[in-house]
Amino acid sequence: MGRRDEYESRAEKLILPIIEENGFELVDVEYVKEGSDWYLRAYIDKPGGININDCELVSRAFSDRLDEEDFIEDAYILEVSSPGLGRPIKKQKDFKRNLGKEIEFKSYKSINGKKEFSGVLEQFDEETFTVRTDNGEPAVYKIKDMAIIKEAVEW
Repeated sequence: MGRRDEYESRAEKLILPIIEENGFELVDVEYVKEGSDWYLRAYIDKPGGININDCELVSRAFSDRLDEEDFIEDAYILEVSSPGLGRPIKKQKDFKRNLGKEIEFKSYKSINGKKEFSGVLEQFDEETFTVRTDNGEPAVYKIKDMAIIKEAVEW
């Protein structure tokens, strides 16, 4: 396990009790570098959506726990927010929640001359997911080949 994975895993273990205690859902934790800055981000949700007060509540408690444990070597910026529109689909629970719904996804490499796709999520397992495309045909993709998979946003 790399340093990034270790930090994300340990941070997730610290934030989960805070999330559960407040009746929220933990969507994702990520530790990423953008420019010269490191960010530790926690995305939270609840039925009806997350508001700024929810984010502040979790952020304060999470920050205190992170300070107590002090396991991240780099200076970083902590962010707690809603997953927003077009919520990412990363975990098995995300796939389950989106069964029968329109999703959008982008591959790392071109597949049949394309990198951007969409379709209705029909099934999934640990390694693949199947969508019904516009022409009604099922298509199977490997999860590891995707840069991003997210809920489709209709305007």
